[in-house]
Amino acid sequence: MTDILSLDRPARPAARPVALSEMPTLIGLTREEMGKALAEVGVAERQVKMRVSQLWHWLYVRGVSDFDHMTNVSKDMREMLKRHFTIARPEIVDEQISTDGTRKWLLRFPARGAGRPVEIETVYIPEEGRGTLCISSQVGCTLTCSFCHTGTQKLVRNLTAEEILSQLLLARDRLGDFPDRDTPPGTIAPAEGRKVSNVVMMGMGEPLYNFESVKTALLIATDGDGLSLSKRRVTLSTSGIVPEIYRTGAEIGVMLAISLHAVRDDLRDMLVPINKKYPLKDLMDACRAYPGLSNARRITFEYVMLEGVNDSLEDAKELVKLLKGVPAKINLIPFNPWPGTNYQCSQWEQIEKFADFINAAGYASPIRTPRGRDILAACGQLKSESERMRKVDRMAFEAMMIANHGADD
Repeated sequence: MTDILSLDRPARPAARPVALSEMPTLIGLTREEMGKALAEVGVAERQVKMRVSQLWHWLYVRGVSDFDHMTNVSKDMREMLKRHFTIARPEIVDEQISTDGTRKWLLRFPARGAGRPVEIETVYIPEEGRGTLCISSQVGCTLTCSFCHTGTQKLVRNLTAEEILSQLLLARDRLGDFPDRDTPPGTIAPAEGRKVSNVVMMGMGEPLYNFESVKTALLIATDGDGLSLSKRRVTLSTSGIVPEIYRTGAEIGVMLAISLHAVRDDLRDMLVPINKKYPLKDLMDACRAYPGLSNARRITFEYVMLEGVNDSLEDAKELVKLLKGVPAKINLIPFNPWPGTNYQCSQWEQIEKFADFINAAGYASPIRTPRGRDILAACGQLKSESERMRKVDRMAFEAMMIANHGADD
């Protein structure tokens, strides 16, 4: 029978293939969310729990990013999964390796809804006996801390749980931190000897302004049947979003770090403007109430050393008073200069005097060794060079177009 095209209504357009970036991802879903997603695409109810267990193992123990590598899942099931979901990694736009071994990845995530693709940076710092991955939680930042170059970039959006978790998955891919593909399916990677042993939420953005996505990602990262990071090896750093600090301890249970940087409200208002909303007294009350706090589970206070601003011995004395009664460690961070900043790094001799005073008062105060400075991967520098280079490329392109237009004339 011949099909007849009706002139009364337009023909139905051919189905457009679904782009991989538009497909829902299974990465970053809780077990319950994953089960619901599978049921919605036709997985039988009696199979859902088993399929979730299989997928969880392949995603987070074996680290696969292709359904075809799930060798104990039937071919029909793999084909069905490929039609409906993605487990692809973000695109690596650039990878840089410092002379000290630090690695920095510029990662691009596909557009979400009506938005555009976004880029963030993730840093891996190898050290003797451990490797630390610094993860971003937002594209850009809202906090505008005056000493931080990352803070000069406007907030674009929060990262999803998948995008936060994908930074860890990709780092383990690149570092060979997952079992070989030929390893039998039941194999669990050893907890010891992993290259990524520690995670810090200290990259771009304020994690507690993206609480739910950060919570989901970190609970998956510390799940004992998957990526299996110890909660004592995961640290979340905040500039002091007081209402969410207690929730962090109660609902996520990871270690806490506070970007402090000043011991007086007037100075902290300038260095860390969120202090105007959550002043030091409120911040310290929240720290004292942090669940599980003990000498074995201390809060880390981060303190960037700025010459003539916050590095006097009087500042050190006030810092000791401020932290009274809080099991704490103070990380002293030599300032990492960036183009256009008005701040200078404290003299090394002064940093050592500051550290000696705090140590004598009974607090550990290690001086953080700057890492990855030659690739702008140090504290407060993330994405700044990438953004600057894109501006340079855009200016060069515009100049070329103007030149070409003039030649045509």
